[in-house]
Amino acid sequence: MVSLENILVVGAGTMGHGIAEVAAMNGFRVIIHDIKQEFLDNAISKVKWSLEKMAEKGGLRESPSTILSRVETTLDLESAARRADFVIEAVPERMEIKRDVFTKLDRNAPPHAILATNTSSLPITEISETTSRPERVVGMHFFNPPVLMPLVEVIRGKHTSEGTVKGAYELAKKLGKQPVLVNRDIPGFIVNRILARFLGTSCRLAAGGVASIEEIDAAIRYKLGMPMGAFELSDYVGIDVLYDIMAAITARGFKMEICPLFEEKYEQGKYGVKKGEGFYQHPGNRFRKPSIDKGLAENVDPVLLIAPAVNEAAYLLRDGVASRDDIDKAVKLGLNYPKGIFEYADDYGIDVVVSALNKLKGTLKSEEFTPDPMLSRIMEEGNLGRKTGKGFYEYAKAEEEKLRTIMLRVEPPIAWIILNRPEKLNAITTEMISEMSRALDELEERDDVRVVILTGAGSRAFSVGADITSFVGITPVKAAIFSRRFQELTSKIEFYTKPVIAALNGYTLGGGLEVAMACDFRMASELAELGQPEINLGLIPGAGGTQRLPRLVGKSAAKMMIYTGDRIPASEAAHMGLIDKVVPPERLSDEARELALKLAEKPPLALMAAKYAVIMGLESNIWAGLANESWLFGLLLSTDDVVEGVSAFLEKRRPKFKGK
Repeated sequence: MVSLENILVVGAGTMGHGIAEVAAMNGFRVIIHDIKQEFLDNAISKVKWSLEKMAEKGGLRESPSTILSRVETTLDLESAARRADFVIEAVPERMEIKRDVFTKLDRNAPPHAILATNTSSLPITEISETTSRPERVVGMHFFNPPVLMPLVEVIRGKHTSEGTVKGAYELAKKLGKQPVLVNRDIPGFIVNRILARFLGTSCRLAAGGVASIEEIDAAIRYKLGMPMGAFELSDYVGIDVLYDIMAAITARGFKMEICPLFEEKYEQGKYGVKKGEGFYQHPGNRFRKPSIDKGLAENVDPVLLIAPAVNEAAYLLRDGVASRDDIDKAVKLGLNYPKGIFEYADDYGIDVVVSALNKLKGTLKSEEFTPDPMLSRIMEEGNLGRKTGKGFYEYAKAEEEKLRTIMLRVEPPIAWIILNRPEKLNAITTEMISEMSRALDELEERDDVRVVILTGAGSRAFSVGADITSFVGITPVKAAIFSRRFQELTSKIEFYTKPVIAALNGYTLGGGLEVAMACDFRMASELAELGQPEINLGLIPGAGGTQRLPRLVGKSAAKMMIYTGDRIPASEAAHMGLIDKVVPPERLSDEARELALKLAEKPPLALMAAKYAVIMGLESNIWAGLANESWLFGLLLSTDDVVEGVSAFLEKRRPKFKGK
């Protein structure tokens, strides 16, 4: 692909103006085309509003006016196409409209231009065959809203060239998105196929009287840990939107019976939030999260709900549609699942998933629940998931303990402390502080644990900081006590006798950043955003942020972050020295584990001495620091680990340190 400067977005609707905004935010010149000026004016108005809102929250690195200066609108498609290096079509999901657009693009766009369609359900191949250059046509499925949703499915049509796929993939990355590759042009691609299985099964169980709508949504929320139940999600997205997607992909060969409850709501015009009523009531056409009794979750086996989605994912993997990692990445980023679909399968057990599918097959009388051959083969091999050490993934021998606000996972020589309030973006409470402190104390006593990793449950946040609801009615004295106890935790982490790694998988704000700064190393997902936003509440950081941040990034940069409360992306945080390494989100756990295993091979006593020498030296004068270093150096010479290290060096073998 030649130098890419001008992006043409065809269609100024919700997806179109959102994609245009993302492109302009990332430095591209953008032309938006639509058939009426009022559509274009409305699009610019919405982009301006969105940019101003992000600027208020500290989420922009340029002013809204500077970004908007890169956007122009036009009613003349032919003229705009002649200037385009890359085209993204986002017109309504009707094949005749798309074919007409691509015919005009083909006649007018320069030969080097890539023509992408944002379709969520129509065949890329069929669209491409409208043109004389089908090899330059590709699918780029953004998710709504494009400004916030990080996922883009890049879909290879039957005729799409490798260069075109690579061009679309690289553009998605330049737009700050996380692309996944769909290798075959199948109905629904990855996300919508898995979502259709999940929503369809949930709906048919309710329609068949197996469980109520509230019971199913309770199980999804409280047992599967998802942010929304199937029916509240349907209301939020729009029952009409979901029904149209299901109808489109089933018409093109996706074998699924559309649930009668969906058909009923669709025919009645009860589309959900936009109409004020769907499966739940939404007064004023505003989304209100339904209040669902947690106890209802006990009436539904969650594996029945997730198993068909696992089955679909297994087919996608077996048939080469997408890789394991891209499928798990897609559901985490596109559907906000707290873990990948294959991770769910491994956690519950492949045998349990297959059993659930067979039960659904009998209960709902449908062949669509027949277990995929890949699941049957894995089960026959005895690879049942986490409980056997291997399923879709391989696992070190591990023990897990789930507390009220954290999970503790020990896979010697590593231990994980996982902040586990994903529905609250892992906001930190007094209880979480106490549980983290006790977990650190227990792990410190274990000889089989050499390194501790801190991370957050779910894909959206490490932690957004202290739970603000706990501050309601709190007295100044109680607030000071909370701050002191929080500081005790961060100080315990900083002076911990074992290395501590922070794996930052999303928002790392306020107290979450203060916890991370106390760790020895900070590794972040490309999607992570960091900040100290307390100033926006009339507060200042209270768990060490005013002290550790300037020590890490310098006084001026720390003041800027604390005074403005602005968030910064992981890449900028790395440039400042606040983050040690930025990695793709699907690689974060593996990268953290690799570093932990590398550190675990080192002599524990020497690691502890090195840590204390560095920290205490920085907090004192150089003469005291040098003296401390000398004493620690001398003490280490008396340890068994030094004898082992020297012997291994002379014998040309890997040392086996025991911390003695």
